[in-house]
Amino acid sequence: MNVAAESAATGASLVQSIDWLAIAPPTLTAVAALIVLVADLFVPEHRKPLLGGIAIAGLVAALLTLLPLRAGDRSTFCLTTEADVCSYTADHFALVIQLLVLGGALLTALISLHDSRKLPVGEYWFLLLASAAGAALLPASRDLATLVVALEVASLPAFALVGLRRGDRLSSEAALKFFLSSVTATAVMLLGVSFVYAATGTLHLTRIAAELGHVPGQLDTLAKVGVALTLVGFAFKTAAAPFHFWVPDTYVGAPLPIAAYLSVVGKAVGFSGLILVTVIAFPTYRDVWGPVLAVIAALTMTLGNVAAVRQPATRAHSAVRLLAWSSVGQAGYLLVPIAAAAYEGGDRIGSTVAYALMYAVVNLGAFAVVALVARTRPLNRLADYRGLYARRPLVALAMGFFLLCLAGLPPGIIGLFAKVTVFSAAVDAGLGWLAVVMAANVVIALYYYLQWTAALFRAPEPEAASAGPEAGTGRAQAGGVTPRTPGVAPVGGGDEVAVGRPPAAVTVAIALTAAAGVALSGAPQLVLRFAGTSLF
Repeated sequence: MNVAAESAATGASLVQSIDWLAIAPPTLTAVAALIVLVADLFVPEHRKPLLGGIAIAGLVAALLTLLPLRAGDRSTFCLTTEADVCSYTADHFALVIQLLVLGGALLTALISLHDSRKLPVGEYWFLLLASAAGAALLPASRDLATLVVALEVASLPAFALVGLRRGDRLSSEAALKFFLSSVTATAVMLLGVSFVYAATGTLHLTRIAAELGHVPGQLDTLAKVGVALTLVGFAFKTAAAPFHFWVPDTYVGAPLPIAAYLSVVGKAVGFSGLILVTVIAFPTYRDVWGPVLAVIAALTMTLGNVAAVRQPATRAHSAVRLLAWSSVGQAGYLLVPIAAAAYEGGDRIGSTVAYALMYAVVNLGAFAVVALVARTRPLNRLADYRGLYARRPLVALAMGFFLLCLAGLPPGIIGLFAKVTVFSAAVDAGLGWLAVVMAANVVIALYYYLQWTAALFRAPEPEAASAGPEAGTGRAQAGGVTPRTPGVAPVGGGDEVAVGRPPAAVTVAIALTAAAGVALSGAPQLVLRFAGTSLF
């Protein structure tokens, strides 16, 4: 839209070639979504699981298209008058985030493959792929219009996924809260975008950066307000305080795989958008957004970790709710290098990317274990993990490793190194007070991560063997089980399943994330090399 307007204003031709390879990752994901939607109309009920296979194949194909793009030097949808001003750029930053997004969506698909038949299958896979397509588009977007469209394409299907459990009050409430708060944040962001456009006359990020340095005095306040309001929408997606209030109820009410998806892919969308607008579009006002993001980072990590500490390992508290508050605390750490970029430049963004990659792997692995435990402990309380090592030793070892990575303790070396890079970013930027707050929060987080880890290896409670058939008792207190509804049951929840071999897809998801975590701990340079380099 803005390309047409700016080109028409100069009388230039709008005819241009499209680099189909550059846009292949989000395009193939969107095509797979459409194939699933159409196939759902013709595939008989007993063959509906095939739709999950199509979805996984589409995500794998989209991931493979990243290989020929690894040079990070392709752009398309550029202005005919300025070839270096483009709306879509497949640089190294975009490719790394697309790898995170599509890999996260693939693991989400594996976690939900076994039980997705219990939901409206066609709608489930279509919405998941549609959201992933928008999430893959966003990091390559280089104008505000495309950013907003990508953000909404990623968000709107997520609202429906959260509320896809028919007849589930908690799921409906979570979807409504998620929708209303997100729509409000989007409205505020659109107002900010309009202010920025009014002050600069352009929507392309690089041209906004150039124009903001020459804004007339009478438009300076308008530009600053526009910058602040634009950041609100992306801050909401990152679950940064004070925009974090939707997270616990949404994660608890959503199907387990969707909670995992939101915790990783949803955050990747918010952080990549926040990085693009701050580092590329708004460097002129770094003295405005830098201190604000530093304060928000401190507030976010503190609120998230303190709230997580209040989730004791008792029968009344949900494991999903603890992971939800943990994700809020982790969001605070991810914000630190972005705030540091205001003082030291965009090179510090690599620390956020490195930390995000570590977090995506281990958090999805933790959710995969939670989904497995939910099959035999539908209420999914923290107390249900006591003695997991006696029941499933390999699963308990994997879960312990994931929790130690999140805590930043050996043998989770990648978690420790990622925290050190973020801490160093704050120190090198002269944000000593923020480094102190982060160190205090890391210590606070040790309490609930180690408490959960220790519970995995304790002796089972005497009544644990008979505590399984608790489904159907409702989810009002524990927040993890949906009452039985004929024909519809939750992904990752539902009625008691006899102890036996776990679903192969969930096992593969746990194995993949555990193997990736071990590999990264053994060779952390695979991720940490981003920390000291510029990705733009």
